[in-house]
Amino acid sequence: MATSDTQGEVQHVDSATLDAPLNPVQVDRSIFGSFWYVIRKYPVIPAAVLLMLVLAAIIGPTVAPYDRDIGPIGDRHLGMFQYSELAPEDQDAPRYSMWPAGFHLLGSDHIGRDVFTRVLHGARISMQVVMVSLVLGMFIGVSLGMISGYYGGITDEVITRFVDIWYAMPFLMVALIVVLIFGRGLTVLLFVLALVAWAGFVRVIRAQVLVLKQMDYVAAARVNGASDLRILVKHLLPGILNTAIVVGTLNTSGLILSESVLSFVGAGIQPPTPAWGVMTNEGRDYLSIAAHQVLVPSAAIFLVVISLNFLGDWLRDRLDPRLRQID
Repeated sequence: MATSDTQGEVQHVDSATLDAPLNPVQVDRSIFGSFWYVIRKYPVIPAAVLLMLVLAAIIGPTVAPYDRDIGPIGDRHLGMFQYSELAPEDQDAPRYSMWPAGFHLLGSDHIGRDVFTRVLHGARISMQVVMVSLVLGMFIGVSLGMISGYYGGITDEVITRFVDIWYAMPFLMVALIVVLIFGRGLTVLLFVLALVAWAGFVRVIRAQVLVLKQMDYVAAARVNGASDLRILVKHLLPGILNTAIVVGTLNTSGLILSESVLSFVGAGIQPPTPAWGVMTNEGRDYLSIAAHQVLVPSAAIFLVVISLNFLGDWLRDRLDPRLRQID
């Protein structure tokens, strides 16, 4: 086969060269390069942070070295990595002999309670509250989104307009009104957080159902006499589960922030229960002399929220074929 270059000269190319398979470019990665590639490709760090949160929620209160609600007043405002200066008989004795007596890993608060112990207990409380409210909000939001997208018409219009009105209302104002009417408590907090979670599912699930209900397999099921409930549960629900999981992951970070804000302003979990928002609120009066009381629970909130956001973005890219990257 002959080809010509820019100067008009004819060059002969061996046909065997043209028929040879194209080999992909081999990237020679060092150990550091391979490690960095894995870190960028997979959510290793966010997954590690969330794994630590789950472990803290499951076994943290069991292995916590001190009592979460009681501490010697003489140990108040101890800094991080400090030992108690009280006499041994006046110190808060650790629950395990392996823990150094009088040692406070993350310091103590304004009444001598161990901050590390309270952070571990706060992880369990936050996980319980967020997961229950997320499941409740997901059930409501997915159900309304599927009904709105499948039936359309006046049903779709009513649900869509209600969601628009709900988004226009300030969350904190609604939460405070609900707490004012029903009082403060865990049940009320779960209800308020479910109100935060459900609206985020409706629009996304509705859009997904609008596409899926036009598919041939849905039309075939309808022709075969399948009821609306069977079509929704058997044929449409499996198609929107991936989307619901991604939306739920992204909403979890917002729920943790909402729970912390409500606890901070006194409308959520009440003292002496060691929720992260409660700990931040209690420590703000001592910020100048014991900043760790605010920084430690705030850092926990920050790490969990940003890790959930990164994980949600990664799941969206992996579960959505339109956004999936080919490496």
